[in-house]
Amino acid sequence: MPTHHIFFIAFFIFIGVMLALDLGVFHKKDHVIGIKEAGLWTGIWIALAMLFAVLIRFHAEWIHGLSAADFPSFEALNAYRKEMANQFLAGYFIEESLSIDNIFVMIMIFVSFGIDKKYYHRVLFWGILGAIVLRFVFIFALGALVTKFSWVLAVFGVVLIYSGIKMFRDKGDEKIDTQNHPVVRFASKHFRATPQLDGHNFFTKIDGRTFITPLFIVLLVIEFSDIIFAVDSIPAVFSVSTDTIIVYTSNIFAIMGLRSLFFLLSDIADRFWLLHYGLGVLLCFIGLKMITHEFFGLEISTVASLCVILGILVFSILLSLLIKKEKPAGVE
Repeated sequence: MPTHHIFFIAFFIFIGVMLALDLGVFHKKDHVIGIKEAGLWTGIWIALAMLFAVLIRFHAEWIHGLSAADFPSFEALNAYRKEMANQFLAGYFIEESLSIDNIFVMIMIFVSFGIDKKYYHRVLFWGILGAIVLRFVFIFALGALVTKFSWVLAVFGVVLIYSGIKMFRDKGDEKIDTQNHPVVRFASKHFRATPQLDGHNFFTKIDGRTFITPLFIVLLVIEFSDIIFAVDSIPAVFSVSTDTIIVYTSNIFAIMGLRSLFFLLSDIADRFWLLHYGLGVLLCFIGLKMITHEFFGLEISTVASLCVILGILVFSILLSLLIKKEKPAGVE
């Protein structure tokens, strides 16, 4: 069997085992995830992502079914491995950074629908499971499109710049209209829905008929928000790598750690109020990088891109902690 087939099988087995352990062992009972538990799992997923980067650094050729004999020299092989590892890290940090803004949206969704905190993890688990499938389709479809029409990246560059500018206009704390949200209207129209929760169940029986619960509607809203989020984040990762395997694996590692990061930041999200604008700067930078590369041939190295990404992220967080957000008039 080719090494790249073995790689993909091993990768999906690993993800499946981690998901099974997550829901079937560590979070079998519904409970509120504390900051200590969230911090532990966030550290575990970051460590796993870094270990995966090390694997790529020394065996990148495996993921494409290549061997050392396919390279003219060890120096060429080493350069290839190093570039692939750098692309993975850049893609991972882009996705992880932009995921933080998605966390703010998920917090608003849960609060707006009045969901008990002990059910957050279950909803996020199934939401991320759906994201793994949707990202696979989106990334490999976009990868095929980019391979055939390279100018598509420039189009997405314009979209990212627009999204980045839009972040400066938006305050990032808009309320969710639970009655008029398009997903809620769609679900209410096409499914039997009950306004009453039934524990952590997504479906419930009433008079022998199956109804969807508010928890399932929240799951649909989160999946919908992830699709909107992916329109920005996935093309952003393509700015540092057009290798679909690198893009997909970096995405999966980032979103697998999204749940623990959500619980880690949910109670202190307001402290990082400038991060929303920092991510706007990041999107504009990535958009400009894609446009200038396509039309002017300007090449920004993966290492340089990685440094800019981390720099914007760290600077936004530090500035948020140094400058306190002004409270609206009348608020103590």
